[in-house]
Amino acid sequence: MKDIAINLLEERGVTLEDMAVLVLDLQKKYYDDLTIEECIENLHHVLEKREVQNAILTGIALDKLAEKDMLEEPLLSILKKDEPLYGIDEILALSITNVYGSIGLTNFGYLDKVKPGIIGKLNEDKEKKCNTFIDDLVAAIIAAACARIAHSKKEVL
Repeated sequence: MKDIAINLLEERGVTLEDMAVLVLDLQKKYYDDLTIEECIENLHHVLEKREVQNAILTGIALDKLAEKDMLEEPLLSILKKDEPLYGIDEILALSITNVYGSIGLTNFGYLDKVKPGIIGKLNEDKEKKCNTFIDDLVAAIIAAACARIAHSKKEVL
């Protein structure tokens, strides 16, 4: 299942390296010896969780169905427009951050607001594709990896 989830992300234009860059960027001020390889390793651990895999499978399936006009109205229009008050995309993503507690939640909130790197690219590409779920899923995966690092390392003071 983990490989399927990674392949789905890659099909939608998201690589582990794209996500690792943001993990490193968010965590380097706390752990100056952190490497991109450690960030990728932590992403792999996050992606091994069944809850994470299920969220990825569900969200990407809904994005793809919306692109093919295979959902009923008004849901189809809501997803295609990525309506700001829809919120189910964030709720699904929060199932990922909840695996790692409040640190994951706060990191997700930051990433969802600022939309750096690949998250911003996905958000901008919504004219070409329906990325209603995937941008939040990617933010949540990154946030969870950051939280996993925080749980496993001592903070540098």
